[in-house]
Amino acid sequence: MTVYERFLKYVSYPTTSDENNECCPSTEGQRVLAEELCRELLEIGVSDARVDENGYVYGSIPQNCEGMPSIGFIAHMDTASDAPGENIKAKMIDYNGGDVLLNEDKGIYLKVSDYPYIADLKGQRIIVTDGTTLLGADDKAGVAEIMSAAERLLHADFPHGKICIGFTPDEEIGRGADLFDVEGFGADYAYTLDGGA
Repeated sequence: MTVYERFLKYVSYPTTSDENNECCPSTEGQRVLAEELCRELLEIGVSDARVDENGYVYGSIPQNCEGMPSIGFIAHMDTASDAPGENIKAKMIDYNGGDVLLNEDKGIYLKVSDYPYIADLKGQRIIVTDGTTLLGADDKAGVAEIMSAAERLLHADFPHGKICIGFTPDEEIGRGADLFDVEGFGADYAYTLDGGA
């Protein structure tokens, strides 16, 4: 599965977090995605993949050479509540510059004046919604990138130390790191794959 196929699959899961719910994860949709990610990690060969009682997903790829540090990669599964996060109608377009018509019926555009960095994407293929929902790229794009990189590492002859994988719930409501098992994660260094422009 390609990274964009994974991404399109993950955005189909409604995972909007709920700041009014003190449970972790704060919504059942996040737990459903966590279970799917764990299943997929096991399927690609991450034999220690697991979901803990709080909906955090952990797994690792054993080192294949000595003397290298363990590196962790982390992304969050939840989406913000700023716009609906269900029934996402994602589509891939070849971006030729200018404003992007997302929804003809509702007259919704992705405007360069609102998001000037999209001008730099001219000539690339981009994924957008119909403008009525969030896409969920924050941070299901990071989840898809980590998952695809893990699959490649498992099937490549590339020297590396232990690779630690973590997917967290509830980042959008400021609780993503609260119950993260840093010691159990086991990374000497870690990177969060989450970003904007």
